[in-house]
Amino acid sequence: MPEELANCSLCCCTTTNKILMVVFMISLILAILFGNLLTLAVVSGTKHFHTPQGYLKASLAVADLAVGVFVVPISVYTEISLMVYNSMPEWTTRNSQTSPFHPCSFIGPVFAGCTLVSITTIFLLTIERSIAVLKPLHKESVITKKRTSILIVFSWMGSFFLAISPMVFSNEIALEYNPCSRMCNYALGSADFPSRAWKILLLFPAFDFTLLGGTVVINIISLTTIRQHSKRRKHLAETENQSATKPTFSDIKAAKTIGTLTLAFTASFTPIAVFVVGNVLGNEWCTFSFFAFWILTTNSCWNVIIYGVRDQKFRSRACQLLTSARLNTASKKTEYENTVNGGKTDEEVAKQP
Repeated sequence: MPEELANCSLCCCTTTNKILMVVFMISLILAILFGNLLTLAVVSGTKHFHTPQGYLKASLAVADLAVGVFVVPISVYTEISLMVYNSMPEWTTRNSQTSPFHPCSFIGPVFAGCTLVSITTIFLLTIERSIAVLKPLHKESVITKKRTSILIVFSWMGSFFLAISPMVFSNEIALEYNPCSRMCNYALGSADFPSRAWKILLLFPAFDFTLLGGTVVINIISLTTIRQHSKRRKHLAETENQSATKPTFSDIKAAKTIGTLTLAFTASFTPIAVFVVGNVLGNEWCTFSFFAFWILTTNSCWNVIIYGVRDQKFRSRACQLLTSARLNTASKKTEYENTVNGGKTDEEVAKQP
């Protein structure tokens, strides 16, 4: 990779655009940290969310949090170094094959692994909700906390194994900081494009779209069932026996929320899949790669917004936590002022001669 960013994407070549890009990245870090820490606080601190669905949402939040803690900051550091010193850090001129302690050797698999965890978790959420909607009487016996926890562990293990598999199964694939996407990406260690290498790289979009396709199909079935159920409710008075076999209102709301999550993730991941396939076919698509990767990255702060809009209980609990945090801060400030002023308020101190 050249030392100077001759191939920089269109949005990042001028000084103004570089500043805007760094501001965007820093804002994204703050949004990811705030949103996902809030999600974890709501799920862990509220008994109502101590359910299989709550466990899956917590797993999704941890994956998104890792993107904000590890992936985006390395891009911020690199871009600030470029602005301050007018040159990239030395490690960006090499790839993981030529440097034994390359930062991208860690950051690249983290981003890929967390993306795969997000996809598998959304798939598991969809399965969990579909059982609740299609087989409400079997929900408690089929979906248990223990089974969900085991599936979450396998989801993380399988996703990160798949993330490191390109380096494990091919010595022609390396990790490098890409001047177009402004991220750590998989790349070929040599100038040639071996057929085995591109087949391995295509595993990612193939796996992702297989899961996403299955998720979309299951969501369509669940939402169709919900629609049919809503029509019946309008025309028939349900008996006690009938209502026991129908999905509850909370199950229906949750299914719609998961459907929205699926739609948002599919929309954010599709550009990446298109880019990977195009890249394998020999297209660089520099500017497109920047937007594709960062659209996917912004998905890490969307989930809390979706929960807040679609889930009233989540929204209420989040508001309670934020209000409580603000009151605690005000209380500590008052305590400190009283200690410093000898038990007198600031107004009383100001009136003293």
